[in-house]
Amino acid sequence: MNKLTFHNNRVMQDRRSVCIFLPNDDSLNIIINVKILCHELLVQVCDLLRLKDCHLFGLSVIQNNEHVYMDLAQKLYKYCPKEWKKEASKGIDQFGPPMIIHFRVQYYVENGRLISDRTARYYYYWHLRKQVLHSQCVLREEAYFLLTAFALQADLGDFKRNKHYGKYFEPEAYFPAWVVAKRGKDYILKHVPNMHKDQFALTASEAHLKYIKEAVRLDDVAVHYYRLYKDKREVEASLTLGLTTRGIQIFQNLDEEKQLLYDFPWTNVGKLVFVGKKFEILPDGLPSARKLIYYTGCPLRSRHLLQLLSSSHRLYMNLQPVLRQVRRLEENE
Repeated sequence: MNKLTFHNNRVMQDRRSVCIFLPNDDSLNIIINVKILCHELLVQVCDLLRLKDCHLFGLSVIQNNEHVYMDLAQKLYKYCPKEWKKEASKGIDQFGPPMIIHFRVQYYVENGRLISDRTARYYYYWHLRKQVLHSQCVLREEAYFLLTAFALQADLGDFKRNKHYGKYFEPEAYFPAWVVAKRGKDYILKHVPNMHKDQFALTASEAHLKYIKEAVRLDDVAVHYYRLYKDKREVEASLTLGLTTRGIQIFQNLDEEKQLLYDFPWTNVGKLVFVGKKFEILPDGLPSARKLIYYTGCPLRSRHLLQLLSSSHRLYMNLQPVLRQVRRLEENE
């Protein structure tokens, strides 16, 4: 009896609470073992969501306003706050504050047909929905109206005159704030219903596909951004690295805007080198003297970026034959 009691206490001491934020604003609260592998937690999340194809998704924590994606081979406590690891359970229903983890898209693809699992496509769609709210493509304003029409068809189904009138959706939930400020809610609520009506008979899955295809055409939606430094002494990062579906971009930070300096498709990236805090890009076909040298701020960030860039490049190369096949099918439709 004593032995069993001791075992149960020990088990409970190793339990912790995590809160997984999902792209559609839902969340999952899970009780886990403190020594769980990140991969095991991802499998649990995918099982709970009934998501069969999760290779485009990852788990991340926010550090200094950036999403750091977990190395799935590592134990979760490598990414946790110190207090969370130390906080022992006080009983079955008495856990300390949960660790916040984000389940989100880690690898972008340019065509939703590459995502065969409809549940995975649904969460991919919702991730892009959130990205679109922060998009700043001022020369592509019409795209946000079309995206909203696809999203309303996906979320609400066919337009019904007796049901969808007045303020039947919140413009702020579909448009970037600058479009709402520029056009006004009344303008949006007047013009979008006709565009919603034009999507008649599209299934939710078809609307998700159309949304994905249009959203990734916006330059700043299917992109992960990370700070870079020109030299070791910089305090505020003067550069931004953009990881896109097709390669790497380097931006100069100018007040609230970013000015594109370099755009390297994966086919033009000869080599990526991370040594400590230093990050080197060697463009293909150029002499080694033309390599670009930047700084990440710390070796841990370097390791994270190297892993993310390498795995993104690998996935891009692996998907090319499938993408060509998908394009041929679309052309024949």
